[in-house]
Amino acid sequence: MQSPNLTNQNLEKIKMIFPNCITESLDASGNLTLAIDFDLLKQELSSNIIEGQQERYQLNWPGKKQAFLTANAPIAKTLRPALQESVDFDNTKNLFIEGDNLEALKLLQETYLSKVKMIYIDPPYNTGKDFIYRDNFTEKTTDFLQKSSQIDADGNRLTANTESNGRFHSDWLSFIYPRLRLAKNLLSDDGVIFISIDDNEQANLKRLCDEIFGEENFVGQMQRKTTEHVRVLSDYELQKLNDYILIYAKKIDHTNFNKKITGAVKYEFKDEIGEYTLKSFQNSGADGTRLARPKLYYPIFINLESNLMSLEKKDGYIEILPKKVMKKDGRWLWSKEKFEQDNHLLEYKNGTIYRKYYYDKQEDQNKYQAEKLWLDCFQNRLGAKDLTELNLQGFFDYPKPTQLIKHILQISTSPNDLILDFFAGSGTTAHALMQLNAEDGGNRKFIMVQLPEKCDEKSESYKAGYKNIAEISKERIRRAGKKILEGNCHEGWNKDVGFRVLKIDSSNMNEIYYTPNNTNQNDLFSAVDNIKQDRSALDLLFQVLLDLGVDLTLPISQKTICGKTIFAVNEDKILGETKIDLVACFDLNIGEDLIYELAKTKPLKVVFRDNGFASDAIKINVCQIFKQISPDTIVKSI
Repeated sequence: MQSPNLTNQNLEKIKMIFPNCITESLDASGNLTLAIDFDLLKQELSSNIIEGQQERYQLNWPGKKQAFLTANAPIAKTLRPALQESVDFDNTKNLFIEGDNLEALKLLQETYLSKVKMIYIDPPYNTGKDFIYRDNFTEKTTDFLQKSSQIDADGNRLTANTESNGRFHSDWLSFIYPRLRLAKNLLSDDGVIFISIDDNEQANLKRLCDEIFGEENFVGQMQRKTTEHVRVLSDYELQKLNDYILIYAKKIDHTNFNKKITGAVKYEFKDEIGEYTLKSFQNSGADGTRLARPKLYYPIFINLESNLMSLEKKDGYIEILPKKVMKKDGRWLWSKEKFEQDNHLLEYKNGTIYRKYYYDKQEDQNKYQAEKLWLDCFQNRLGAKDLTELNLQGFFDYPKPTQLIKHILQISTSPNDLILDFFAGSGTTAHALMQLNAEDGGNRKFIMVQLPEKCDEKSESYKAGYKNIAEISKERIRRAGKKILEGNCHEGWNKDVGFRVLKIDSSNMNEIYYTPNNTNQNDLFSAVDNIKQDRSALDLLFQVLLDLGVDLTLPISQKTICGKTIFAVNEDKILGETKIDLVACFDLNIGEDLIYELAKTKPLKVVFRDNGFASDAIKINVCQIFKQISPDTIVKSI
């Protein structure tokens, strides 16, 4: 009933590879436990004799070891469904998780391991400015100096160099590091992650991602023009009009980007053959000179009235030669033989010969790559406009444009992929995904994660009745979905604009479940029930789904059998036979009659409440009944 302990898993992996490096030691409580002999492990991984600390290339900062432990440490949390805040809860395949994204990523490790095709995040940029969302991870100077061993606990200086600019980065790195480590686990082998960032942390983020994803999996860094507004600068400043998007693959050799990008090429002309665009017939490359290819330098004769071309001089024809390149004679793209065969594909305009490029769907899909410089298409003002159209203007300072995220989805996903954004913010990713599905008929699914960060009481969003950012995100997705359905939609689209709201909360189990050794005899009578009193059966069901790694968006049906409430997860009829992934009953006083009925449905798994049986005898007989009627069913209790 808690997320996996990644530290123990890593220790087991090392034990399998280097059993001689596993030893025993006493922990902080004096208990015997397994541990790693790091000196032996270092020697196993080196061809030289290891003697003390050696210099190495690495990114380090005060708090990195703690950040590593934070990523691996288990949590006793769960996801509780919020039906009233959801949209089309029973049918949607989308999720909106409200809570800390680090906890969310840990809770999703079992269910969505290696299943996410694309992750987009727009984390805090560490600008030091006052945003609704906490965007300043600057440490106090004294805290930084002590962590980095520049002063001791009493404030005495330990080093002569008290450079303080690092204090602006350490907390931010410790914040983002465990989240990216966990996010990598969720990516599929052909998955990619896009991370928006600006100059404040771009360099640190690049090195951090090189460490987590591997330098060899770096795909590229996009530049995006954010604004056209300029401001008064001091003598040493430059205008900052752009930010960046870092792109990393899970496994670069498994990754393929979609090369066809809507709007990348405009076919502005049309003739009897079809739509076409024009490009110069003269070679403009580094070898585009007569000296490099002498046979491709020749005169072309053109009749201006008929646009006919020839290699022979005729009456009424003018001579055209390749233009000079760096003061040298240029050259054409084709040989004379090729010209004679295909000169009908050439066109003369304004003193220049052009080649016609006709639109061909299959050819275009293999021809045009995603560009690395995004200029006027995706400025912040467009993101503000998106919110204005939904009557949510003024709630966010720099919302990302819907077109930007849709562009990213177009080049990185397929119609049935799963997309994750664990800094959901204003909900742009969900909006863009639904819009793209409506246009191309895709069935992409999203998981949004947003902290319910309180809105400033002076902010426009608070005045409009929104107490936290998660509320704004959910409302934006509701309004966007409704607006999309009112427009033209692809006939193949399933029109899923809903989402299940799940909220991170403490475990459904009482504390005694996790700390039995700390319970004394006087506490036993108050701990007869191991489940908290305020938790519903649906709460328990979703904790079971998490623990068993079952998809959190599978259809759930509720029925009554033998007077008890039963949940059936992913019930489906195939060729007249009913298939059920999971059956759960959390009622009390369960009798054998219900157990026999549930066994007849032959589910893959069945779950009961540990103290839910009418008697100890019935509890003991459960497994035997299922062995007789449905031997393949896995029986569990909580």
